[in-house]
Amino acid sequence: MTTLLLSTPERAEVWGRVFAEAGERLLVDAADVRDPGEVLHLACWTPPADIARYTALKTVISVGAGVDQMPPLPEGVTLVRTLAPGIEQMVRDYVVMAALALYRDLPVYIAQSAQGKWAPMPAPDAARRRVGIMGMGRIGRLAARSLTGLGFAVAGWSRSGAPVEDVEMFAQDDLVSFLGRTDILICLLPLTGATHGVLNAELLSHLPAGAALVQAGRGAQLDMAALRAALDSGHMKAAMLDVTDPEPLPADHWAWRHPKVLVTPHVAAQTDAEEGAAHALSVVSAARAGHAIPGRVDPQRGY
Repeated sequence: MTTLLLSTPERAEVWGRVFAEAGERLLVDAADVRDPGEVLHLACWTPPADIARYTALKTVISVGAGVDQMPPLPEGVTLVRTLAPGIEQMVRDYVVMAALALYRDLPVYIAQSAQGKWAPMPAPDAARRRVGIMGMGRIGRLAARSLTGLGFAVAGWSRSGAPVEDVEMFAQDDLVSFLGRTDILICLLPLTGATHGVLNAELLSHLPAGAALVQAGRGAQLDMAALRAALDSGHMKAAMLDVTDPEPLPADHWAWRHPKVLVTPHVAAQTDAEEGAAHALSVVSAARAGHAIPGRVDPQRGY
């Protein structure tokens, strides 16, 4: 029985070494599969069109943290997202960078520098800029701890509103209250049916005047036209976007040139190949032993 990886040559090289050291069999090309019935685990970003040929398949492992790109899988196949500490730390770093950039008006200064303009602005104390994080999973909690340590007043919003140490938590029904106390909104939500388009005109209208947005969730969550309207009206001060809709963002899209927007090309995190391979091995081991699969996606929740 074997694991099949469909990915880049660079990732395949690392996974091949890690699997060999663990004494586990790994194939890195579908053409090398002699008996499709031997493939128990498939690691990929999106599965091949002929996935049904792998009749004994138990798991499909997304080689990234996201799974919204995955189509429906054959019945009985478990979808798994990669759990890697590096992903969480990289997104935390990006979120902290973005929050600090918006707090200290970096978009304004970048626009000024393009004009050769020297115009210092007042810098408020961090404790007076309230941060709100939508999505309090592993990454959200890590980001909250870091931002709290920098002096920001941090609140979190999640479906349950479950307590998080040193963070004011709001549950699903308290969204308007959460938004009303948020000067810098950070989106770290997974993309599900419930979060598709969640960052719309109505939601943005509940933010205080002069609020800013950090979008590090998924592009389809944000109504780009609604964001532009909120920025142009002056209701929102700025935005930093790592994910967009569409993606990649076309070269002629308004967001590239808007003086209140900073765009990065979906680089908040990149899965480390060593960590990805280690997680895949833990999936293989757990499946063999009949234990809970690490990173298993709940099909009802979508994450």
